[in-house]
Amino acid sequence: MALKPNPVRRSAANITGLVFGLLWIFPVYWLVNNSLVTDDALQSRTPSFLPLDFTWAHYETVLHDSRFWSALRMSFGVALIVVVAALLFAFFASMALSRFRFKGRKIVIISVLVIQMIPAEAMFISQYKMIDSWHLLNSVLGLSLLYIGASVPFTIWMLKGFVDGVPVELEESAMIDGCSRMGAFFRVTFPLLGSGLVASGIFAFLAAWNEYTLALVLLSSDNSKTLPLWIQGFSGQNQATDWGGIMAGSTLMALPVIILFVIVQKKMAQGLVAGAVKG
Repeated sequence: MALKPNPVRRSAANITGLVFGLLWIFPVYWLVNNSLVTDDALQSRTPSFLPLDFTWAHYETVLHDSRFWSALRMSFGVALIVVVAALLFAFFASMALSRFRFKGRKIVIISVLVIQMIPAEAMFISQYKMIDSWHLLNSVLGLSLLYIGASVPFTIWMLKGFVDGVPVELEESAMIDGCSRMGAFFRVTFPLLGSGLVASGIFAFLAAWNEYTLALVLLSSDNSKTLPLWIQGFSGQNQATDWGGIMAGSTLMALPVIILFVIVQKKMAQGLVAGAVKG
């Protein structure tokens, strides 16, 4: 006999979820709100929770800044390279770790975990010297290579959970029907990993899109900046911080991420749930 849901508990859970939702969304609302108010309202001691003095001036300042478009192109270029390369490497590595029992397999798995534990700051000097010796400073390729190295271990570990959830018998049946091992991978397993690839790709994209410190080390040229570094340019050593420009720029920087989440939210939810269980 099925138990009836307790209306009091359900109401309490809904209220709790609503409160946490409001707490999470308030910083986003405050960001957008401050990007639409005047400088006088921003500097006022009394906070304005509604953009009563509505203005597009801060967005006009950002959109007329040629450095914004240059940084946007560079961030998109780096993020695209990182997502494609990380998913490509992680797919084959996760397939190998999940489907084959080779000598040194456990060492590889442990190494993937250990690499993720190393603080990124501990490798900045060696990474800088390596990229400098390859003459790739202030370039999309140089920054992408380091982001790929940082994203691949986590992406491998995440994708391996999805591959483990796909029964190996499906591939064996495909090979009995005449498919090769590689053909079974791409015709059977790959389509079933759609949600996992989307979820892993989102994490790789966010890591590359929002990263600041490594980009600050490698990109010293004014013409080679990613969006996080470009936002830093709204404040200087001898000038006041343009908080309106920072708010507008941060809103525009977050917009592609929001659009991406809206497009893939269904696959993202499926991927997170599927990655939490092993079938």
